[in-house]
Amino acid sequence: MASEDEKPTSSNSDAIHNAQGDARNQEKSDGIALPSHVAGSGSLDRLVDTARDYARAAASDNTLTAYAKDWAHFTRWCRMKGTEPLPPSPEMIGLYLADLASGSAPSPALSVSTIDRRLSGLAWNYAQRGFTLDRMNRHIATVLAGIKRRHARPPLQKEALLAEDILAMVATLPFDLRGLRDRAILLIGYAGGLRRSEIVSLDVHKDDTPGSGGWIEIFDKGTLLTLNGKTGWREVEIGRGSSDQTCPVHALEQWLHFSKIDFGPVFVRTSRDGKRALEARLNDKHVARLIKRTVLDTSIRSDLPEKERLALFSRHSLRAGLASSAEVDERYVQKQLGHASAEMTRRYQRRRDRFRVNLTKAAGL
Repeated sequence: MASEDEKPTSSNSDAIHNAQGDARNQEKSDGIALPSHVAGSGSLDRLVDTARDYARAAASDNTLTAYAKDWAHFTRWCRMKGTEPLPPSPEMIGLYLADLASGSAPSPALSVSTIDRRLSGLAWNYAQRGFTLDRMNRHIATVLAGIKRRHARPPLQKEALLAEDILAMVATLPFDLRGLRDRAILLIGYAGGLRRSEIVSLDVHKDDTPGSGGWIEIFDKGTLLTLNGKTGWREVEIGRGSSDQTCPVHALEQWLHFSKIDFGPVFVRTSRDGKRALEARLNDKHVARLIKRTVLDTSIRSDLPEKERLALFSRHSLRAGLASSAEVDERYVQKQLGHASAEMTRRYQRRRDRFRVNLTKAAGL
């Protein structure tokens, strides 16, 4: 039976796999290897392969894909300018950054954050090829500083999805197998303040699959998620809700029960008719599409045109919703979201009393 249509188009998928393959092949050819003066042996060759496996695990597939695309864009730009990408030339990289910021037809000018990310991608790619890119070189640093001074703007924040929004979105879902799964994704993602990659990386048990990013444990009072996120391993406790209709733990239990999942990925694809769970793990893009689709199916911000409504909400809306709604000490929200600093947590809080701590009065004025 055909699976639900949740995959990217074949051409896009091929491009992504090719980009990932280019990055991984580059790691293998230019990264971990025996020194030239050391003779190879069976045991040493196996250690090299093991070291390469660990090196590949240092970055996610999404990161490798982005870095591969950054390198492909830069090398194409170099060819068009009649120069070579190797060895790194700070002067040419400075010109490249200026071109990205100013925009050249038909390419639009890129945002400061995207340019900064492109530079990180180049630095990574050069490192894999045995070169060091000095980002503090004046040809790079001064151009980037000027770009940030002229073009930097406050970050655009996606709108938070609050509890009443989540309940309205959940109410639009059917009660077939796919609906049970998507209901669990929304409620667990919201209550846990999870990233979309963290949601789909969960396994039922520890070490069920090689690509696992964590696992679940269900108790009488709630569920414990052990996650390997952007900031390392952390535990996320999700307590039971006030009713079965709104309880994320109950939704998770219902999905696991009716999908007959007791091993491997928690959230998997379903057959096209939504009646049978398949083995393939969901792609994290499904979470983003699910959020946008269910927002459109509700009256959330129905005062705006559809295009503007879609632009307001993204994968960050679940995390921002928890951070904005939970009336608890900020430290608990920071821990739940896995933020390294309280400042990052505050960026996710769309509504909070900014003057709860009044330093003016505390200073005696």
